Formats: sequence, C-alpha cells, structure tokens
Amino acid sequence: MESKTHLAISASLVGEVVEIMPGKATARLKTTGEMAADERGLLHGGFTFGLADYAAMLAVNDPYVVLGGAEVRFLAAVRCGDELLATATLDTQNGKKHCVSCFVESGGNRVFEGTFTCFVLEKPLLP
Repeated sequence: MESKTHLAISASLVGEVVEIMPGKATARLKTTGEMAADERGLLHGGFTFGLADYAAMLAVNDPYVVLGGAEVRFLAAVRCGDELLATATLDTQNGKKHCVSCFVESGGNRVFEGTFTCFVLEKPLLP
C-alpha cells in the first residue's frame, strides 16, 4: 500500500515509511547528533513524538488527516544515533474522528507509547 498523506515529510527529521497496511503503519527514524537535547547525546523527545505522530497519520492514510490531540508516555531515554521504529494501529473510527494507538521501540525496547486522536477533513487545512 502506498502513502496518501504527509508526502512532503522529511525522512531525516520525522521518519520514513517502512510499511502501510489498512489501519496499520510502521515508520523508522535514524536519529543523529543534531537531535541532541544535551551534551551526553540524549535525543530530544520531540523527534520521538514526531515519528509516532507520522506513523499515526500513515495508519489513517488519508490526504486530509490532521492531529487533533495526543496522550503519550515517554518510557525510556533514547540516545542520538539510535534507530527508532514506530508502529501505529487504527483502533476506532467514528465519522471523521480516528483514534490510533502507537508505540516506538529502540533496539527492541519500548521507549514511547500513546494514543493519537486524528481527524479526516473534507479539504486541506490550509488553502
């Protein structure tokens, strides 16, 4: 299945598609030193969140999907240089509202999990 959404995303900042199936998607991010939050190489959590958000959008896979809200938990620290893998699954759909669960792993360990509330609009958010 091919991506229908977020086609201009930077693979180096947000991630790249690994797999898309109906209601499920996987995306990968290869982190770099430029993403560091401190001198020890702690990855800034925004990059992990961005990858998970991207995977959630891919699980819905509609050209006009947007994020409405998220409830997330950071479970472990990530070092710059680690590769992250996000897996998102569409849990429920009620009209334009879609609820997607997602987790992110690094080296086989879960480092992040959350629920994303996505909305499919009738037209692009920006004209």
